[in-house]
Order: sequence, then structure tokens, then C-alpha cells
Amino acid sequence: MKKIAAALLMSFAAVTAVSSAPALAQTAAAQPAATTAAAAVDPAAAAAVRELLAAMDYKSVMIESFKQMTASLPSAIKAGAEGAVRADPNLSDEQRAKKMAEVEQSVPKIAAAISRTYSDPTLVDEMLEAMVPIYARHYTADEMRQLAAFYKTPVGAKTLRLMPQLMNEGMQVGQQIIMPRMQKLMQELKQEQGQGK
Repeated sequence: MKKIAAALLMSFAAVTAVSSAPALAQTAAAQPAATTAAAAVDPAAAAAVRELLAAMDYKSVMIESFKQMTASLPSAIKAGAEGAVRADPNLSDEQRAKKMAEVEQSVPKIAAAISRTYSDPTLVDEMLEAMVPIYARHYTADEMRQLAAFYKTPVGAKTLRLMPQLMNEGMQVGQQIIMPRMQKLMQELKQEQGQGK
């Protein structure tokens, strides 16, 4: 059971990592700068960032994005795990059926644990505070005030309202495109491991 749980978490992590790889690659390079920049943010810029994030209703957007993501988690985790089980050439039909039953049992528990993590009320506040130096590094205080003004317009408000839905739909499409490739890669790696024994 623990092996299935670990595999399901790895499947979720792979899907999440692949769907956010470009953003992770960019932030990984800037990570040390972001940490040290937090203390060095000009108070006027920090105020402009907070004004922009408030105009964007960023906290609500993040909360809604997390809700939509966690709602789609069980099917994404299950699809990844089932694909890995189906692709494993070393399993007999009986073993495959047993693994599928384990997946069926494990998915709700794992999805609930991940959902609890994303539902932590302090998570969004921490993330918002971490955004201050990032925005301050890329925008001037004046640019952020202009963006805040845009988000207060009808088109800006519509953009913000649709953002979680667009992100969720984009992640689902990304998962649909990536999963067959990940399953093929997992199968190739398992075959290589089997040949190396």
C-alpha cells in the first residue's frame, strides 16, 4: 500500500512539475535573489505591489485556483497511476488487478492529504508576501499602479475572474498531452531497468 501511495504521489508530482516546468525553471534561477530581495524592497514599491495584488484580488484568485486544482486532483492522480500500472509489462493480469484495486483505495486518501495542504489558510498569505519582492523586481511602482488601475476596469475584472478557469483548463490540457508521454517514458525506464538486471 505504501508503494502505491508513493507511486501516486510521484505521479502527481510529475504531472505538477511538468505542467509548471517553465515557471519553475525561471524561478529556480532567481530563487537566491528573491530571498535576499525580500528585505531590500523599497517601501513604496512594496506598497504598490500590495495595492496591485489587492486590485487583482490575488488572494481570492489563488484560493479559487487551488480549489479547482484540488477538485481535479483525484482524476489526474488516478489516471497517472492507472497508466503506470497498465504500462508495466512485468505484471500478470492478477497482479495488475490487485495494483488497480490499491490505486482505487489510495487515490482518495492522497488527494485528501494534498487538498489539506492547499487548504491551509496560511499558505496563501505566505505566497502573497513572497510575491512582493518578485513584483517589485520586475515592475516599477508606477507600472504596478497602472496595472492596478487596469484590473479595476471591466476588462481587467473579467480577466481576473476568468484566470482560475483558464489556468485549470490549461493544466488539464497539459496533463492530457503530457500523460501519454510520461507513461511511455516510465515504461521505457522500467524496460531499461529490467534489461540491466
